[in-house]
Amino acid sequence: MSVINKIRERSGLAVGVIAISLILFIVGGDLLGGRSMLFGGNQQEVGEIAGQSIDYQEFNAKVDELRAQYEQQTGRAPGEQELTQIREQAWNQFLFEIAYQKEFDKLGLKVSQEELVDMVQGNNISPAVRQAFTNPQTGVFDKSSIVKYLKDLNRPNVPVQQKVAWASFEKNLASERLRSKYQELITLSTFATTAEAQKEYQAQNSKANLKFLFVPYYTINDTTVKVTDSQLQDYLNKHKDDYPGSDSRSIQYVTFSVAPSKEDSATLYNEIKSLARGLGAATNDSVFAQQNSDVRIPLYMTAGEMPEQLRASIPTFSPGGIYGPFREGNTYFIYKYGGSKKDTSFTARASHILIQTKGLADSAKVAARQRAEGILKQIQGGASFEALAQSNSQDGSAQVGGDLGYFKNNGQMVKPFESAVFGATSAGLIPRLVETEFGYHIIKVTQPKTDILYRIAAIGKTIAPSQTTRDEALRRADQFASEVQTKEEFDAKVKEDKSLVVATADRIPEGANQINALTDARAVVRWAFDNKTELNSVSEPFEVGDQYVIAVLTGKTEKDNVEVSDYRNELTAKVRNELKGEQILTKLGSASGSLESIAQKYGAGALVETADDVNMATGYLKSAGVDPIALGKAFGLKPGKRSKPFAGENGVLIVETTSITPAPPVADYAQYKNQIQQNNASRIGFYINEAIKDAAKVEDRRAKFY
Repeated sequence: MSVINKIRERSGLAVGVIAISLILFIVGGDLLGGRSMLFGGNQQEVGEIAGQSIDYQEFNAKVDELRAQYEQQTGRAPGEQELTQIREQAWNQFLFEIAYQKEFDKLGLKVSQEELVDMVQGNNISPAVRQAFTNPQTGVFDKSSIVKYLKDLNRPNVPVQQKVAWASFEKNLASERLRSKYQELITLSTFATTAEAQKEYQAQNSKANLKFLFVPYYTINDTTVKVTDSQLQDYLNKHKDDYPGSDSRSIQYVTFSVAPSKEDSATLYNEIKSLARGLGAATNDSVFAQQNSDVRIPLYMTAGEMPEQLRASIPTFSPGGIYGPFREGNTYFIYKYGGSKKDTSFTARASHILIQTKGLADSAKVAARQRAEGILKQIQGGASFEALAQSNSQDGSAQVGGDLGYFKNNGQMVKPFESAVFGATSAGLIPRLVETEFGYHIIKVTQPKTDILYRIAAIGKTIAPSQTTRDEALRRADQFASEVQTKEEFDAKVKEDKSLVVATADRIPEGANQINALTDARAVVRWAFDNKTELNSVSEPFEVGDQYVIAVLTGKTEKDNVEVSDYRNELTAKVRNELKGEQILTKLGSASGSLESIAQKYGAGALVETADDVNMATGYLKSAGVDPIALGKAFGLKPGKRSKPFAGENGVLIVETTSITPAPPVADYAQYKNQIQQNNASRIGFYINEAIKDAAKVEDRRAKFY
C-alpha cells in the first residue's frame, strides 16, 4: 500500500510535467478569434478546430474532468488562476486530439502497446515514470516498484479513482511520445547546406573598415514635419503584412489601492509580538508555529535556505531563543531556534567567472584558457573578483559579481565545479582554473561547505487590509465612478486628484486575463469587449486583487478590418522618418568632396564617423546603430568607393568603404552548419504549432463564455 500511496502522491506531478510539455508544444493563448456569436454560428460553440465544432457542454466536460484530477492531486479546489490554466489545458487537448492527430494519421505515427509497456517498465522508461517512482528520500529509481505497483493496481480493493488516475497517466505518456516522434521527425528534416554554412561563415568573419556620414532623423524636429492621414493610409496599404489585424481593445484606467494602512501594520506588529511570547513558551513549538503561521516554512533549514536577516543571526543562536520580528515585504516573521543536526548533504556558497568554450574550435579554446589564466593572475595580484566578474564572466551571474548563491553537493552543479567547491576546506579563491563542459571557471568559495541543519520553528504573518481600509478604498472608487461618465470627465477628474495615476493598456486580446500588472483582470477585459461598451465610456469599479479599478475604453481594433487608427503611432513614426529622409536627401543634393566637407556644408546634425572590423552578421555602426541597409551597401562597394546618399534605419547615410578583409578560407564548415541547424531546431516546436493551427483554421471563442 505504501507504493500505491506514493504513486498517488507523485503521479500528479508527473502528469503535470507531461501536461506542461504538451502546452509548451501547443503554444496556447494566441489562437485566432472567432466570429460573433450574435450574427451566425452556434451560440453554444466554444470554438472550431479543423472544421470540427466544439460546443460549450463538451468543452466544459473536459474542464470538469481536469478540475477533478487537479483536486484529487492537490487536495483542494483550484483558484481562479489555476482554473484559467485548466481551461487552457482543456483547449490544448482538443487542439492536440483533433488538429495534431490529423497530421499523425497522415504519417502513420502511432504508439503501440508494446512501446507503452517499454516506456513504463521496459528498457526505455519514460522520464515521467522515473520521476513518479524515484524515492524522494534517497533519490534512487527502482524499476521493481513499478512492477509491484501495477500488480497491486489489479487488486479488487484498489479505489476506482486510482485506476482512473493511472489510465489518464498512461494516456498522457502515449500523447507525449507521439508528440516527441512528430517533432523529432520534423527536426530531422531540417538541414543546413554547405552553401548556407559558408554564407554564415562569411557573414561572421569577413571584416570591413568604414567611414560614413550620418544625419539622424531626430535632428529634424517632429513638429516641423506634417503627416496626413492619407499618407498613413498609403503606407499601411504598402506594408499590410507588417501590420496584422486583431480583435483587441485599448483602455486607460486608475486604481484605488486596498493596501494595508499604517494602522493595519501596527495591529499586526502587536499581534506578532504576542505570538512571539506564545512561541517561546510553547512546549510543542512546531505545532504552535504551524497553527498560527500564514506561510508554510520548513522546520529544518540550512544556512543557505534561511532569509538573510535570520542567517545574520546564526552566531547568536541559543536553544529556545526567539529571533525577529523581521519584515519581508508585507509579512512579519519570528523564529525560534531549537538546536541543530547533521544534514545528509553539504551546502556551500561560491562565486565564479566563466569564460565559455562550448562550441568553440580548438584554437579558440586555447585563447579562452589564456584569457581565463590572465584574469586568475589579476585576482591573485589583488584585483577585485567581483569587478572582474562583472566585466568578463560570460553568464548571468556577472551582473551580481559572479555570485551563485548557496547550493548543495547533489548534482546542482556540474561534477568538476562541484568537486572543486566542496573539496575546499575554507573560504577563498581556488588557485587554479576549473574546466567543465561550459568552459573555464575561476572560483571563489564565499561560504565553505557545511552539513549543519538548523531546527527553526517559524511563524509568518502577512499584513492584510482591515475591513475599514477596504471600505475606504471602495468609497473613493465609487465616488470617482459616480462623477465621471465620459473620457473627458475621466481626464478632468484625474487632474483634480493628484494621487491618481493613469495607466494605459493597448491592444488587449479578448482572451486576456492580465492587464499590465493587474492579474485576474478578466472582468475588466470582458467589460471592454462587451458589445454594449462604447468608445470613451467609463466602467464601474472592478475589484482586482487588492485594488479597485475604473477603466475608460479608448480604442477598438477588428481582425478583419485594419485601420490607420489601430497603428497610428507606429505608422506616424515610419512616415515621418520617410519625410525627414526626403528633406535630408534634398539638402545633401549631389554631394561631392570629402565626407567632412559634405558634413560642413550640410550644417548642424551631420556626423562623420569610422567603424572598424565590422561584419555582416552583427555589424554596429556607432551613432547609426544596427543598419542592415548600410551594411549591405558597405560590403557591396569596392575599397575606396563611396555610396550615394541613402535613407537607412535611423537616418540618411553616405558610406565609404576603406578596406575589406575577406574571411580566411577554412576546410570545414561543420561548426556553422551546426549553428544554423541548432537555431532552426530551437524554433521547430513553435513553427509546427503555428503551421498546424493555420492549416486547421482554428477559431477560439472561449472568451465569450469565460
